Amino acid sequence: MSDHLNKAAFYKTVRTRLGSLDQSQVNGFEMLIAAIEAAPLSHQAYMLATAWHETAATMQPIKERGGVEYFTRLYDVAGDRPKTCIAYGNTCAGDGPKHCGRGYVMLTWKSNYARADAKLAEAGLIKPGELLANPDLAMRPDIAAFIMVRGMAEGWFSGKKLSDYLPARGVATRAQYVQARRIINILDKAELIEDYAQVFERALRDGGAS
Repeated sequence: MSDHLNKAAFYKTVRTRLGSLDQSQVNGFEMLIAAIEAAPLSHQAYMLATAWHETAATMQPIKERGGVEYFTRLYDVAGDRPKTCIAYGNTCAGDGPKHCGRGYVMLTWKSNYARADAKLAEAGLIKPGELLANPDLAMRPDIAAFIMVRGMAEGWFSGKKLSDYLPARGVATRAQYVQARRIINILDKAELIEDYAQVFERALRDGGAS
C-alpha cells in the first residue's frame, strides 16, 4: 500500500527512468495515486503502467482516437461486427460512436458504460443514468480513476482482473506483469507495459510503499 508515500522519492525514480514530467502529468499521478493507495503494490504498479500506456504518457483521461466512421465500423450494429456489438450492448445505430473508448483506460461498449454508471451512482459520484446520458463524463479525472481502479479490480474490460495475475503481497514477476495485460487487451504491447510496471513498482518502493 502507498499510505504516506514519499512523493519526492517516487517522482525522482519516475523521472530518472521515464524522463521529465510536466505539471499536467504530475496532476494525473496525484489523482491516480490517491485512487489506488489501498491496492497491493503490484496492482498499483500495473495500474499506473496501464494508465501511462493508454494515455500516451499524458496521465490525463483521453478519448480513443478515431472519427464517427471508424467507431461505427468497429463498435456499431451498422458496422463490420454487428453480432459482437449486440453482445456488448451496442444494439442501436449510433451506439458505436457514443460508447467509444474514454478515460485512463478505454471504457468501451454500452454494457460497460451501464455497469460503470451503476457503480458510480452507488459511490455517489454521479446520479443514476448520468454517465449513459453523457458518456464524456468518463473523461472527468475522478470518474476516470474510479472506472480504472474498479474495472481492473473487478474484470470489467475483458473478464480478467488484477488478482487473476498479480500477487496480493510483495512484488510481481516479469511473467506475471506480462500476463496481466489480459485484463485490458489480450497481450497487446504486454512486454512494453511490463517494463513500465517495473519502473512504477521501483518508484513506489523507493517512496516507501510495501
